[in-house]
Amino acid sequence: MSFEFILIIAAGLVLVSILASKISDRFGIPTLLLFLGIGMLAGADGFGGIYFDDPALAQFIGIVALNLILFAGGLDTEWKDVRSILKYGAALSTLGVVLTALIVGIAAQFLLGFTLIQGLLLGAIVSSTDAAAVFSILRAKNLGLRGKLRPLLELESGSNDPMAVFLTIGMIQLLTQPNAHITDLLGAFFLQMIMGILCGLFFGKLLVFLANRIQLGFDGLYPVLTLSIVFLAYSLTSVLHGNGFLAVYIAGIVAGHQDFVHRRSVISFHDGMAWLMQITMFLTLGLLVFPSEIPPIITTGLLIAVSLIFVARPISIFITLLPTKFTFKEKLFISWVGLRGAVPIILATYPLLAGLAQADAIFNIVFFVVLASALLQGTTIPYAAKWLGVNTAVTRKPNYPIEFTPISGFKSELKELTIPADSFANGKTIVELYLPQEFLIILIVRQNKFIIPSGGITLYTDDTLIVLSDKETFAMVKKQFGSMGNNQ
Repeated sequence: MSFEFILIIAAGLVLVSILASKISDRFGIPTLLLFLGIGMLAGADGFGGIYFDDPALAQFIGIVALNLILFAGGLDTEWKDVRSILKYGAALSTLGVVLTALIVGIAAQFLLGFTLIQGLLLGAIVSSTDAAAVFSILRAKNLGLRGKLRPLLELESGSNDPMAVFLTIGMIQLLTQPNAHITDLLGAFFLQMIMGILCGLFFGKLLVFLANRIQLGFDGLYPVLTLSIVFLAYSLTSVLHGNGFLAVYIAGIVAGHQDFVHRRSVISFHDGMAWLMQITMFLTLGLLVFPSEIPPIITTGLLIAVSLIFVARPISIFITLLPTKFTFKEKLFISWVGLRGAVPIILATYPLLAGLAQADAIFNIVFFVVLASALLQGTTIPYAAKWLGVNTAVTRKPNYPIEFTPISGFKSELKELTIPADSFANGKTIVELYLPQEFLIILIVRQNKFIIPSGGITLYTDDTLIVLSDKETFAMVKKQFGSMGNNQ
């Protein structure tokens, strides 16, 4: 097959996947299900007839894709929202994953006749959740979540992959190394987590430092800089026996809540890269699966899927969140939002490459479990939120017809300030407010209409001001606007 023909096929599959995402937007079908389906249809057992049976290449593509997806997720994570539920998210990403793997492993031992370690390997592979699939559904249905549910689910889904990877590799070591013992994994676990956290903090701060100091001559080099940091964070952390995925995610969070040059364009770039990597990863995994091998394992796949969705996930959530103030219904909803995605399928390639017994069966079972989770949980999440009463209206962020790119040495930022009720600014013109020179009003948003500011424009309650200001001046003016009476 010529190089040009390969490019035609690849570009065509990506284009079809992008167009198919409109189905997800309209009907709430998980995008991962659509992308996997397109890959399966294009595969050897589908209409495309493309033969792809290279687990090593699929694993490599998956690792690259996961790095970019996790980093983009870290950049988009709102630190102010995550900070208050950090310990709960960390608990779900560690203890919750371990409990899920343990319960599924025991179920596999009794239901499928696996050894305990084989069962724990299967449990470890399916123990992590997929954030991208969950929140694409929530956005498609314009569904918000009450209280701290959304940031908790974001944090859990973005940070539980490292634990699943660690457990999977650990179980494979126990199966392939006769002298290995389960207690040997404890030291490796703490080393991986500590090194992952430290390296993540270092590379996140390094990214911000370099972006603000080196003053590159071409704007297009800043996204390239972040790409190099992402892959350095993963690879060097792994060389130091740390968890590279955890390092990448933390680096994204650290960089995401700080200001650096071309921050907005870098975030937009990585958002696009994350979507490209999701499509590429799901298409690759869809091609890797042979649908003709699925029917023989439907019964065993259903048993594991039921054990995971209705037993392991709820038990792990209720035990992990036992000391918290989350209500019964909120815990029940968190249990239901245990959507499995690409990570379990990627992890299922590890036993294949290790040449383990039952590796083919494990891969097909995992793929079936992901499909079952996407079909059952993925299509019912909005209805579950409404039924349990944990949903709330979503306030969409408006798109403003202006964009601001900060440069090194310039302290001002583009910020929003809404005139509160009973503010002294209500009913006064801009010139009457005697605003500091460092506080420049760029645009006024009033009832979804944009107004070009001038000194004679009168401000009213609920007007949103788009201003250019440094942090100190902005905080001072915001405090004054929140007060009553004449504060000139």
